[in-house]
Amino acid sequence: MGRILLIVAAVVIAFMLLGSVLGFLFGLLKWALIIGLVAVVVMGAARLFRRSSSVRD
Repeated sequence: MGRILLIVAAVVIAFMLLGSVLGFLFGLLKWALIIGLVAVVVMGAARLFRRSSSVRD
């Protein structure tokens, strides 16, 4: 009986740790996507402004 409870406790702790690790990884992925999107928008705006300033010259 004690061994079964120990196994159940280990499985519960493993799932709790897995949830924390997955939450952390998905948080990192979310921020990487947000930063990447901001970088793409800034690069596109810079390219657009560079192109429009060369047309005026």
